[in-house]
Amino acid sequence: MEELLHYTWKHKLFPLQPLATADGRPVEVIDPGLHNRNAGPDFFNAKVNIGGTLWVGNVEIHTKASDWYQHGHDKDCNYDNVVLHVCETIDADVRNSRGELIAQMQLAVPGHVREQYEQLLTADQYPPCYQIVPELSRLTVRSWMAALQTERLEQKTAAISRRADLLNGSWEDAYFVTLARNYGFGINGDAFEQWAMGVPLQAVARHRDNLFQVEAIFMGQAGLLELDTVPQHYQQDALADGYFTKLRDEYHYLAHKFQLRPMDAAQWRFLRLRPQNFPHIRISQLARLYHEQRTGLSHLLACETPDQLRTLLRSQVTPYWETHYTFGSLSAKNEKHLSSGSLDLLVINTAVPMLFAMGRHQQKDELCDRAFSLLEQLKPENNHIIRLWRQCGLEVQSAGDSQALIQLKREYCDRKDCLRCRIGFEYLKRVKT
Repeated sequence: MEELLHYTWKHKLFPLQPLATADGRPVEVIDPGLHNRNAGPDFFNAKVNIGGTLWVGNVEIHTKASDWYQHGHDKDCNYDNVVLHVCETIDADVRNSRGELIAQMQLAVPGHVREQYEQLLTADQYPPCYQIVPELSRLTVRSWMAALQTERLEQKTAAISRRADLLNGSWEDAYFVTLARNYGFGINGDAFEQWAMGVPLQAVARHRDNLFQVEAIFMGQAGLLELDTVPQHYQQDALADGYFTKLRDEYHYLAHKFQLRPMDAAQWRFLRLRPQNFPHIRISQLARLYHEQRTGLSHLLACETPDQLRTLLRSQVTPYWETHYTFGSLSAKNEKHLSSGSLDLLVINTAVPMLFAMGRHQQKDELCDRAFSLLEQLKPENNHIIRLWRQCGLEVQSAGDSQALIQLKREYCDRKDCLRCRIGFEYLKRVKT
């Protein structure tokens, strides 16, 4: 497997016997170079001593030497600076586009590395490297967790930047969309993002002082003011209580005024969803938050502590929804506040990434530092991913740790990308006795 050969070269997992080229010249690898995952040679700016001469250049790696020709490198001038061709099997001489012969070295993946890599790929248990976790040094774990935490924030920053680009460069609107997405709490996240992208905030702002009109636009744009979206056994009750009809009529008026088109209500998911997470409830909470002018980016940037952010993002439903979960479905009165756990998730997944993204965008290190500080102050999330790592003996002390472990699972474990994982590296380099 060529990828495993890349790994062997990158980490200098070489056999104990001296290295040599195919024609017998001794090889000393001083620096394997910078791993290139894009087009071009596999490693840039490597330093290798071949037969007493120091070469600085690129290294290309293949399973078989003849792959050089299969991939057309002999006709590509981008490979003219390759100083060493590393292969598991040397079955041909290779030349660059100038016709010059390139030095080749045979390198085999160590047997224990190959065996342990196959174990990681085929293991049914998650995480597959659980056996080594108790053996890891605190420095190894903490440094990897810090890198994963930053990687996750960078990933979320990229998503926020894309939203801003789609919204004509408006970071204010991108914040609202990000907040709305996270009000979906996973299951309806995509639907909430689609909904928020279709809410004309400039138009809504003209009616911001009227909570009823804000809710009418929000519900209408969600496609939830069509009678066929109400469960059939509640339709008569919805018509009888009057609120559904008033909202629908108001939305039709505003939709005509602002030329609005609702999203397809079929995008919303209700199956196995707890009633307090129904889109109606979350949209009502967002309507109230918007009406009270607590969805502005400036308010977010002014918050410095978790408590300030919780206060900013805390919301409850409008009066009708205190006794309903869907239109026409009467229930016991409940103000339906966001729970403390839900608030913390909004801080972790909305406020912190937005602060980090604005820090990057405005080149303000203090905002990025605040994002990291907030994660360290918040309790870790409690989900199946975190529980599994804890069972392996890993300490999870803060939301920064839990965010790092979510990143580890989704971007490394789920993709079986153990070769880029530092825990995977520790697992693979073990030599069993």
